[in-house]
Amino acid sequence: MKLLHTADWHLGRSLEGRSREEEQEQVMDEICAIADEEKVDAVLMAGDVFDTVNPPAASEALFYDTAQRLSLGGKRPVLIIAGNHDSPERLEASRPLAGRQGITIVGKPILKPMTIPIASKNETLILGCVPYPSESRLNECLSTINDEDSIKEAYNERLAELFKLQAQSFKKDAVNLLMTHLFAAGGKESDSERPIQVGGAYTVHPSAFPESAMYVALGHLHRPQTLADSPVPARYAGSPIAYSFSEAGPKSVTILDAAPRTPITMHEIELRSGRPLTRWRADKGLAEVQQWIDEERDQEAWIDLELRLDEAMSMHDIQALRKARPRIVNIRPIYSGIQALGDQTSRSSLPIDELFVRFYKKQTEGAEPGTDLVQLFMRLLEDEEAEREVAAGRK
Repeated sequence: MKLLHTADWHLGRSLEGRSREEEQEQVMDEICAIADEEKVDAVLMAGDVFDTVNPPAASEALFYDTAQRLSLGGKRPVLIIAGNHDSPERLEASRPLAGRQGITIVGKPILKPMTIPIASKNETLILGCVPYPSESRLNECLSTINDEDSIKEAYNERLAELFKLQAQSFKKDAVNLLMTHLFAAGGKESDSERPIQVGGAYTVHPSAFPESAMYVALGHLHRPQTLADSPVPARYAGSPIAYSFSEAGPKSVTILDAAPRTPITMHEIELRSGRPLTRWRADKGLAEVQQWIDEERDQEAWIDLELRLDEAMSMHDIQALRKARPRIVNIRPIYSGIQALGDQTSRSSLPIDELFVRFYKKQTEGAEPGTDLVQLFMRLLEDEEAEREVAAGRK
């Protein structure tokens, strides 16, 4: 049988307030097209369907439409688990209708795996489903243990036990897989994954995966990657589009070729939808940025801009940049030429406005505050002093 492994759609997620809805619609179309072109027999979605537990209506509609298209009206099984961003109850609320379309949704960890007949190949898929295993979803109280090492060990042992229970139902004449959403030791994180563990406590070692599983379909980390230290093939499919500037490299879905008693084979299919996220570093300041804009560099990309300056940027400069390239997401000026602040003069002997200028230059790495800003600061001090005098008079 042929399977498609995907994860971490994060429907509804934005980029610093910029909507990604159009990109998400495009990549969902692409995933559906790949499933059809590859003639996959089932689809595995390893969690984080949505970005929040209360997603926008448009994101829910996109999810339902995508799941229905992937299922081919019930002819192709689609198996979905909840991630740490999903509401298990909200995902499972659609189960009565989803089940009629061949869509299986598992919101909380279960003890026994799903048995799915793959009619197109006359074979059986046995899939252990372990959605994001938080303490509450595991019905555990690990936080009562104060020692961090003990928490890690207890959590890892609990998950290993749960995986072992799942594996007890595996059969030799079936394709036996495990799908879960968690942080496995050895996985490489990026900025867009919000922490799911405190102090590294909620981390599972790959040795906890059952050796009888032919493949472990993982969700949570956004970089596509295969774990090196796992006793069985274990892979994060990654998010379908980049959600942070730290997510270097292409996005993909993973295609699995599986048969009973046969080592599984896999390959990636690169996804081309979604705008790239690019970092610009302009050591020559605004002139260099303007040159890149004139050259139409990274025309379709979201841009994180860092530029080196000698003077503070004005609001006019910032607005002009954003008007020329609306998809500049962040602008971070780095001020050069700063000299060591302070001299032999005692700070207490300096005028308050001079102290403010020195403080401002230190905080901005050398930028000079404008006259209007210094005057505003002085007025605020005067107003505060007047309020204190009034308050003292009342006493």
